[in-house]
Amino acid sequence: MTGLWEILIRGLWFCTAIVAVVAVFFILFFLVRDAGPIFSAVGLETFLGGAVWNPTGSPPAYGTFPLIAGTLLVTLGAMLFATPLGIGSALYLSELASGRVKAVVKPAIELLAGIPSVVFGFFGLVVLTNWIRVGFDVPSGESWLAGSILLGVMALPTIISVSEDAISAVPREFKEGSLAVGATHWQTIRGVIVPSALSGITAALILGMGRAIGETMAVMMVTGNAAIIPDPVFDVLSPVRTLTGTLGIEMGEVAVGSAHYHALFGVAMVLLVITLIVNVCAMLITERLREKTTASAAARHRILSAETAERLLRSSGLLVIALLAGVLWVVAGPCTTLIALAALAAVYGIRERISQRHVQHVAFGFIFISILIVLLILGIILYDIISHGLPALSWEFLTQPPRNLGREGGIFPAIIGTLYLVGGAILVALPIGVGAAIYLTEYTREGPVTKIIRSGVDLLNGTPSIVFGLFGFAFLVLFLGFGVSLLAGLITLGLMVLPTIIRTTEEALRSVPDALREGSFALGATKWQTIQRAVLPPALPGILTGTILSIGRAAGETAPILFTAVVFSRRLLPGSLSDPVMALPYHLFILSTNVPGAEQNQYGTALVLLLLVIGVYLVAIVIRSHYRKTVTW
Repeated sequence: MTGLWEILIRGLWFCTAIVAVVAVFFILFFLVRDAGPIFSAVGLETFLGGAVWNPTGSPPAYGTFPLIAGTLLVTLGAMLFATPLGIGSALYLSELASGRVKAVVKPAIELLAGIPSVVFGFFGLVVLTNWIRVGFDVPSGESWLAGSILLGVMALPTIISVSEDAISAVPREFKEGSLAVGATHWQTIRGVIVPSALSGITAALILGMGRAIGETMAVMMVTGNAAIIPDPVFDVLSPVRTLTGTLGIEMGEVAVGSAHYHALFGVAMVLLVITLIVNVCAMLITERLREKTTASAAARHRILSAETAERLLRSSGLLVIALLAGVLWVVAGPCTTLIALAALAAVYGIRERISQRHVQHVAFGFIFISILIVLLILGIILYDIISHGLPALSWEFLTQPPRNLGREGGIFPAIIGTLYLVGGAILVALPIGVGAAIYLTEYTREGPVTKIIRSGVDLLNGTPSIVFGLFGFAFLVLFLGFGVSLLAGLITLGLMVLPTIIRTTEEALRSVPDALREGSFALGATKWQTIQRAVLPPALPGILTGTILSIGRAAGETAPILFTAVVFSRRLLPGSLSDPVMALPYHLFILSTNVPGAEQNQYGTALVLLLLVIGVYLVAIVIRSHYRKTVTW
């Protein structure tokens, strides 16, 4: 009987593990099914290379090239903004910061990652675009530049976190050997540490790029949404439209089954292919880095030569300088650009005459400035939201339904709707995610099946949130007939947070020493008894941390519920799973983009959403810190 029970338990965990693979298959199937007609009607070449996107015109035009160009331009600008700040901040945290400073700064950067994208978009729409409009004396600040700055800020936590991990993974003897032969700390960082961590830093940049490409709400709110290619192409003040923005703007108003409907699924296919390419590149680089760190000691000691490091840094530096010069040419004019380049050349020409200690001071100064800028950005966003949002908070605001299109009244139905969606999503994702992690960690070794399951999890994790929304609309709302409902929204959100729960649970289970498992087996316990009584209890804090992070992400997402679950105004709470709901992210989006005269309630809604999500992330940080202090193995 015990053997049969063990077989059933193993089969149950295997079924949970393949959910991610099945989900990826269904997403691809429904995207291809609904995108196929437009590819047949206009041709793939015309769809990808057409210069005009005007689905409602006469005749309609379905060229996505301006959308692809807008996506790539905004992403390029975001990476130019985020790369120096991200790498500089990572170097500060890993090489310069003391333990106390790091304990404060790193959670602050993690809080930046916890700010919902719609709050970033709201700040960009209200504050950033106004700064650009006034600073550059243009009619509107909604532009490529605004989108790039905002996406760059949103990509910073990913770049900083992954880069810091890569830099910290460089063997300590590399650094000690460089210092022992007389190199300064900066020479060691530049010539040894950065080249040795280059694979991980590259993976960080690619992951940050994927984050920028897949973002929907923030870019939709600040880029102007004009489906044009800037003329000239480096006109950063020109409005643009991205692939994700097009889906968010047009999907809610299109007739199901029309050519326009199929064209939007074609846009989703293009977006998914781009993000999958980016994420696969990041996976391959990360895997290569993992292989390097697990190689033999002799292989690990083969440091890049000084000449190779110098060439790598010089080529990357020249690329950044060329790109920045192009942007500066457009923004400040040719004279300013030439003066800046001349000054840079003069500095480069005399650099050999400057002592290495002075060079180190200058380099460390730039690194310190980069982390200050990141913290300043966080402070400005938090100060603006909190200072303007606090006056809106009242008992009535928190407990009453909205009135007068949200200009008056409160947000109580939106708060409860958000809690319903998040709670339901966790109920869907938690048992599946924990079960999948148990199967991958405890019941199987690395092999073809395991690689397929892990690939499914990785692909699901790299899928843009707006694609989840389209899949939920096509499959749950239309195909299964759930309609726009709480049920459709919570399942969609559950699929979106599933990879996070699987990954964090896997890490928690792997952190449990094998000695505990072996001791349990030695006492005669079965596989499941060992997992249940010896493995899961010590792994529980890590599992709880992953669950809390998933709650925070689900609470702040707008795109997945945009077409599946939410309505703008509803006085009554949902009476069943088949009813639509209000939600804080969607309520803030509509208030800030469609309801004039609601500034106070906009800020109040943004503050409540921010407090909810950041509060969740703070709990996760506290649990993680407590767990690290109390763990004894």
